[in-house]
Amino acid sequence: MNVLIDTNVLISAALNPNGTPAKAYKKATSYPNHGMVCEQNLNELQRIFRQKFPSKRLALENFLSMALTTMELVPVPEQELALEQKIRDVADRPILRAAVKAGADILLTGDKDFLDSNINHPAMMTPSEFIRDSDDL
Repeated sequence: MNVLIDTNVLISAALNPNGTPAKAYKKATSYPNHGMVCEQNLNELQRIFRQKFPSKRLALENFLSMALTTMELVPVPEQELALEQKIRDVADRPILRAAVKAGADILLTGDKDFLDSNINHPAMMTPSEFIRDSDDL
């Protein structure tokens, strides 16, 4: 399955390598799954670490140096999709656009805007749901 991993999951995985988001990240980037991330995710990740976790920037750099060897970096298309209107936060819309364009089956996220969007494809799943249910899809 193609899994685009959202910023909040990456942040949690980088900060707590033993937590549920880290386990979901590892599953999403391991065979038979194919992990993906977009430039918007990476920009958000670095901005959030600069603002909220400045003392953890080395942990982020170490995480990213490993993560980018196991995930595909997918582009964010400029052309907006009608489906994006279901996402309240306009900053999240490019992430959905990238997921759709890259053929993601799942958008792995903890973001309530995505989870409450009623978008069926890609499926919106929390890390816990992904660990528990992704094999059933």
